[in-house]
Amino acid sequence: SLSVCVGHNSKYWVNVRSHFVLQMVRYAQTAAVPAPEPRIKKFQVYRWDPDTPGDKPRMQTYEIDLNKCGPMVLDALIKIKNELDPTLTFRRSCREGICGSCAMNINGGNTLACLNKIDTNTSKPTKIYPLPHMYVVKDLVPVSVVGQLIVSDSCLPQQDGLYECILCACCSTSCPSYWWNGDKYLGPAVLMQAYRWMIDSRDEFTEERLSKLQDPFSLYRCHTIMNCTKTCPKGLNPGKAIAEIKKMMATYKERKAAAS
Repeated sequence: SLSVCVGHNSKYWVNVRSHFVLQMVRYAQTAAVPAPEPRIKKFQVYRWDPDTPGDKPRMQTYEIDLNKCGPMVLDALIKIKNELDPTLTFRRSCREGICGSCAMNINGGNTLACLNKIDTNTSKPTKIYPLPHMYVVKDLVPVSVVGQLIVSDSCLPQQDGLYECILCACCSTSCPSYWWNGDKYLGPAVLMQAYRWMIDSRDEFTEERLSKLQDPFSLYRCHTIMNCTKTCPKGLNPGKAIAEIKKMMATYKERKAAAS
């Protein structure tokens, strides 16, 4: 029985030694692989804090190693906030291009940070601003755009190309007419939402909505430049929706003239 016991222990120690040797080989192989060269990318981010007396808008530069960061601009912003500067303020939620919270101007184009891939050219900085021509709350956070539906009990109409709108406002802030007349022209984002409600059979205020668009600015400042459609991160067509509202407005005016 002693020899059996010794034999059993011998097998045990042989197994332990083999496992140890295998681990050392793996460690040596891993150690032999050199660490990748850092890929340092500069991000120039718009900063402004209204709660800090005397603070003025400025660009602040952060450096991120792309080897240690996710592929999207939002990944870089989150890394900056978590590891470099917790005071940086921006909106984000779904990270999948659904909520529209992270809409901002990246390298000159209005888009969603969660869908915008980081330019891996490390010699060129990525410039990040809030959406243009909107009031800024703080840093990369602009005033939000909202819509409203007043419902009845009818059924839904076909709304493909409308319900997908996430109200990110990339379209409105790409529109020159909105830049020049933002206090009077409603802009593509709001008008597209208005059209969605107007053709929704549940909405009971279509006539009232049309009546409020009769002035020269609210609707008719649209000159069909189509910047709104080109920049939409969801591939929608606000320009077409505005054109449809203009058609509805024509028949509305005819009904109003006939009634009078």
